[in-house]
Amino acid sequence: MPATTGRRYGAVAAVAVGALMLSACGSSSGKLSLHDQLPEAIRKAGTIRVGASLTATPVIFKGANGQADGLDADIAAAMEQRLGVKLEFQDVGLFQNVLPGVMEKKYDIGFSGITDTRARQQGLDKNGKTVNEGVDFVDYFIAGIAIMVHKGNPDKITKLDDLCGRTVVVKKGTIHDDLANSQVNACKRTGTLTVNEVDSDAQALEQVRNGTAAATLSDYAKAQYNAQTLDNGQSLELTGNQLQLRPYGIAVPKSSGVLRDVLVKAINSIVEDGTYGDILAKRTLSAGAIQNSVVNGGN
Repeated sequence: MPATTGRRYGAVAAVAVGALMLSACGSSSGKLSLHDQLPEAIRKAGTIRVGASLTATPVIFKGANGQADGLDADIAAAMEQRLGVKLEFQDVGLFQNVLPGVMEKKYDIGFSGITDTRARQQGLDKNGKTVNEGVDFVDYFIAGIAIMVHKGNPDKITKLDDLCGRTVVVKKGTIHDDLANSQVNACKRTGTLTVNEVDSDAQALEQVRNGTAAATLSDYAKAQYNAQTLDNGQSLELTGNQLQLRPYGIAVPKSSGVLRDVLVKAINSIVEDGTYGDILAKRTLSAGAIQNSVVNGGN
């Protein structure tokens, strides 16, 4: 990610967070610990139930011990220290199950490398029709979409239009799925684009490895990691520029404004004391760092 992108986002974020902090200081909650500002039900339970699809290395995946691992799990662990409650990850299976589970209150939050978009905030489908109440997002990372191809880029793919006449594979229910399907119409004049939809990143990567698909679309952070580590970096590579830079956000029900605002403060706490930067450096994801957390920064 270009450094200027981070600075632009940080400038906007600083204004929004400043407003949040002024609001907090104007009330008695400004004198309370973050734990004391949490909703009573969460304080009593001692846990925040987290819905996640453990299918997105290195952002969120199932570790060797069977527990959640990755960037999101590391940030959650740091937030636990600020909030005084456990962030308890529950595996929802497919990624497309995360947001419905949050809106149905199966989980208090969704923390699963979820891109913050206006459509998800407002509960809009692909045609712009309202289909649910949507969620709020507490933003904590910036990522674009990457095009990943076979090593050596035999089809000379560098942009979306180069996918015309070929097959692209994407994970169901993601913004990459939306982008690939929107490209189908753009390709009608120059060649049919076939979109294969699968349940996991691993399945998508395998289709590119074995030649079933010419490319896959994925979050840049995940694509970069997989290009460097899969088969010791000998199978796949990234091509072209990052597309659609947007924040990742923790998804919170619209009715949970108190929890949402405390989570913003917890993220900003770990950003300010350097813990956040250390976590991103550990995961080789520093390029996606934000300067401040905001609510619903995606568009």
